[in-house]
Amino acid sequence: MEFMFYVVPALIAAVVIAMAVKVVRRSLELRQAWASGLTAEARCLRTYTTTSRNSDSGHTTTTQHHVYEFTPPAGRPVRFEEENGPAATVEGDFVTVHYAAGRPEKATAHAPSPVKNAVGTVGLLCFLGVALAFCVFFVVTANDLFGSDLP
Repeated sequence: MEFMFYVVPALIAAVVIAMAVKVVRRSLELRQAWASGLTAEARCLRTYTTTSRNSDSGHTTTTQHHVYEFTPPAGRPVRFEEENGPAATVEGDFVTVHYAAGRPEKATAHAPSPVKNAVGTVGLLCFLGVALAFCVFFVVTANDLFGSDLP
């Protein structure tokens, strides 16, 4: 049963690392889109919300999604979905999207705000770093308690 004190924190650490990679990747995609200077007019094709509820605390989280479509000057129409867009944007509205030349499918309708993006990314990475440090601490402590070498 001791192995559970190693396996569970390792699984949690793997999820934390995957989340950190996803956060950094999205932050870089936003930076590239804003820095490229390329914009286009996109049409909001669909809006919908998803709701998730934490069964332990009863806390409910609602996320708004928008599906946009635009045509870059050099090609075919591009459709992308984005979370947490402006609540005032509804189906049929036209918005300005920012995109990088080689990756129009990674476009964003969020207004450029690199400082807000950086602060949010750093804050999330700090939180994830604390979770990862706790996992390492837990494994080291469990190892000391069981008096064995790491498996």
